[in-house]
Amino acid sequence: MSSVRPYREIQRRKCRQIMLGNVPVGGDAPITVQTMTNTLTSDAKATIAQIQQAEAAGVDIVRVSCPDEDSTKALPAIVKAAKVPIVADIHFHYKRAIEAAKAGAACLRINPGNIGTAERVREVIKAAKDHNCSMRIGVNAGSLEKDLLEKYGEPCPEAMVESALDHIKILEDNDFFNFKISCKASDVFLAVAAYQQLAEACDYPLHLGVTEAGGFTTGTVKSAIGIGSLLWAGIGDTIRVSLSADPVEEVKVGFEILKGLQLRHRGVNIISCPSCARQEFQVIPTVAELEKRLAHISTPMTLSVIGCVVNGPGEARETDIGLTGGGSGHQIYINGEKHHVLRQGSMVDHLVEMVEKKAAEIEAEKAKEEAAKQAQAAE
Repeated sequence: MSSVRPYREIQRRKCRQIMLGNVPVGGDAPITVQTMTNTLTSDAKATIAQIQQAEAAGVDIVRVSCPDEDSTKALPAIVKAAKVPIVADIHFHYKRAIEAAKAGAACLRINPGNIGTAERVREVIKAAKDHNCSMRIGVNAGSLEKDLLEKYGEPCPEAMVESALDHIKILEDNDFFNFKISCKASDVFLAVAAYQQLAEACDYPLHLGVTEAGGFTTGTVKSAIGIGSLLWAGIGDTIRVSLSADPVEEVKVGFEILKGLQLRHRGVNIISCPSCARQEFQVIPTVAELEKRLAHISTPMTLSVIGCVVNGPGEARETDIGLTGGGSGHQIYINGEKHHVLRQGSMVDHLVEMVEKKAAEIEAEKAKEEAAKQAQAAE
């Protein structure tokens, strides 16, 4: 229902665009959501199952760790089964990077300065070029180079950016520009400051994240503050929410951050009250059940569920479907207008049915418009 208003506009930083398989990152492409598997990559079956769960949640890109040869041997089967681009996480072992590129990885997460001699770097870059594989320079406050720690005394934004620029130069000197960069820290202030400085220092796409953010609640809050503040400032082209939790939860939180900033819309955005003594029904369990029952809907929609008539009508005016609690029945709104009163039956069943119907109508209209465009292009 709502449209973009001037105070909601975010001016994104202008940067280059790269491709991870068929997914664009940077430029004017949508901000993508990533996660990382926590299964043994050598166990292709378990890794594929976890990737498929993340795909069902809407993930755009998935990273898998490749610490040994057994992992890269499993990559071809994983890449073939995945519907999204696969990033191979490489640390120190340059041969793993070459093997991953040959196995079909869309991107290598690597620090060029950590894989040995200049000749080894050239071999990795050649493999990436030969197999249309991009790279991500991954700077982390917890693993900065010894000389930078000696120079600056501790991890700081300047040290992290200098590390990133050193790695950038290695790739640029080898005529390789198909990469993005991250400079993560577990400290929100440090991560944000480093990304702000890096955004000024280069025009490559930036991969955002607050690393080692913690468990679900703590990590979600820290990530929302760090990633959210950067996105609000227009910085960032792809994100990964790092949680000590199921990778699917990382995907969900990532999309919620983007939805909260109106940078991307996927699924049902439920607007609900915190509940109080005025509520005419039990708001908290109702919303919890709705979130579960509507998780399969990917069509962007808004649903307001408000327990009383104080704020309910106003919220309903701004949503696709709305429900306001009332003593003699719950008022249902469609497209901001009063539609009918629900006096009996399951409120959750009724709303789920309405949302599914609305989603089907929206998708049908999209398909119709797309068919019309294709027909026009064929003429």
